[in-house]
Amino acid sequence: MGVEIGSKLEGKVTGITKFGAFVELPGGATGLVHISEIADTFVKDIHQFLKVGDVVTVKVLSLREGKIGLSIKKAKEQERPPRSPRERGEGFEDKLNRFLKESEERQSTRKKNTEKRGRHR
Repeated sequence: MGVEIGSKLEGKVTGITKFGAFVELPGGATGLVHISEIADTFVKDIHQFLKVGDVVTVKVLSLREGKIGLSIKKAKEQERPPRSPRERGEGFEDKLNRFLKESEERQSTRKKNTEKRGRHR
């Protein structure tokens, strides 16, 4: 399997810096896992998560000018439902309708809470 954007590959950590880890991929190519792509939590010290020689599964994020951008955390992610309106393919009318519905629900809840407080005084 070649190195293509979106592909998941196994590689070996060959070096660690303060900004990320270098991973050797099948075929001899080396890519970088940026510190922000190592784990779902805040990573202050990469050595707490990886060491040279570790075999990791990575997802190829980018291929630019001979540089390969990799992610460990995205390789672990399961297929998830779209989170943002743009990911859901939601148009302006859909967004507006959803906003109006949510706004009406919030206003209704506030009104009920205000009425309850008013009766007890």
